[in-house]
Amino acid sequence: MRCTRHLAPLIMLAALGGCAWLAPKLQSPRVRVIGVHVRSADFWQQRLRVRLRVRNPNGTSLPIEAIRYTLRIDGRTFANGRTVRRFDVPAHGSAEFNTYVTANMAGALLRILSGGRKRPVRYRLRGEVEVAYDLLRELPFDAHGQFFIR
Repeated sequence: MRCTRHLAPLIMLAALGGCAWLAPKLQSPRVRVIGVHVRSADFWQQRLRVRLRVRNPNGTSLPIEAIRYTLRIDGRTFANGRTVRRFDVPAHGSAEFNTYVTANMAGALLRILSGGRKRPVRYRLRGEVEVAYDLLRELPFDAHGQFFIR
């Protein structure tokens, strides 16, 4: 009985190590903002369509359950978003899709709208891609770039 009591933790560690070994080794996808379209806006809140592109650097397709992200402009959080449907990104391929967000930064939106249609807006996009694998659930991403307001 003593022997099995001492072996139980070792067996558990070996099992957990085996599970980690079975999990696919995936690189985080690259997520970028393609464009932002103002759907409606007033002083208190702005409804936006944010178009994103996901590039899969892996040799296997990514079954994506959801993408959660925070969009920062001028160093401040501008909007938080989440995809609403599941989709697959092919191996070494890409997919584009729309997300809809509500922002509550009238001052930032006014600054963006005053020049955003003529000049690009710089952004930072951070978040997680939730994949539909049993042993691996989230892949983080952190991107920056620029977009035009439409």
